[in-house]
Amino acid sequence: METRRKTRRIRVGGVPVGGGAPVSVQSMTNTDTRDVRATLAQIRSLEREGCEIARVAVPDAKAAAAFAKIRAGSPIPVIADIHFDHRLAIACADAGADCLRINPGNVGGEKNTIEVLRAARANRIPVRIGVNAGSVEKDLLSKYGGPTPKALLASAARYLKICGKARFTALKFSLKASDVVTTIEAYRLFSRRYDVPLHIGVTEAGTIFSGTIKSSVGIGVLLSDGIGDTLRVSLTGPPEEEVRVGWQILKSLGLRHRGPEFVSCPTCGRVSIDIVKIATEVERRLSHLPVPLKVAVMGCAVNGPGEAREADVGVAGGKGEGLIFVKGKIVRKVKESEIAAEVVRIAETLAAEKRRSE
Repeated sequence: METRRKTRRIRVGGVPVGGGAPVSVQSMTNTDTRDVRATLAQIRSLEREGCEIARVAVPDAKAAAAFAKIRAGSPIPVIADIHFDHRLAIACADAGADCLRINPGNVGGEKNTIEVLRAARANRIPVRIGVNAGSVEKDLLSKYGGPTPKALLASAARYLKICGKARFTALKFSLKASDVVTTIEAYRLFSRRYDVPLHIGVTEAGTIFSGTIKSSVGIGVLLSDGIGDTLRVSLTGPPEEEVRVGWQILKSLGLRHRGPEFVSCPTCGRVSIDIVKIATEVERRLSHLPVPLKVAVMGCAVNGPGEAREADVGVAGGKGEGLIFVKGKIVRKVKESEIAAEVVRIAETLAAEKRRSE
């Protein structure tokens, strides 16, 4: 895996972004922002799953008026997502936003963009410039033959010039498309030229199934290239799923560690226990744990004992039973009906011990 690309350091609330800081996991609420109680409830739910930065849509003046209360009650930094009306961005900056997200192409051009940047500077907050394949300027679409990687880069370069005129440097950029290859190449082109922190993701990736696959490929390739300072997995589904997938991507690359790492075998004719049921139950019951643990649920004697020994807690299945391993040692043999409960019990005990020792 490539060394992380060196980018500038900014801060989104208390979260450092860029400059070698850990890649942070972000998501976006899908509540009506005007409903303060519902929005805060969802932000707290996201935070429990490991979300480090929340973004909320601010579509109108009522939502902007609610934003101050949302920010005041949020346990994590909150970004105000603004389109079409630059005055809403200014209002949210004054209301305590930790960051603004704008697309200069739809907030009224250079003059309005500079006004937003001035408001951000006055409130000492950063701005994310969101370049999106679905809203690339018409002249660039014509020049480059569509929303190509070069068109996305040209759009980003145009916005950087505006930021330069305003002498505003507390920036984060994104260059997203729903096409994975386009997204990857656009980010690669940008990162070769600029040291601005990057928020990465595949936009409008799809449902939980297809969107998880596209996001994992796109985000995973970029992170492997050393590109990316914050990420969002964009899914058509509960935002909590975005956070879970985001953490799994980071854990699979060894970039961050939070919550259990699950290892389980594919089904085959050698398995003599209901491995699908057991593995699914174990993962469901332990997914809430924030403590890093390796948990292995294996179905037979081929790779089972080896994987189970390497885990904090693991099981190697036999005929209607399983050997339970803890820290590499066999501790007991249990019936198939008891495997899931025993693995969960031991994992929760180990997690509690880790928390006490921290």
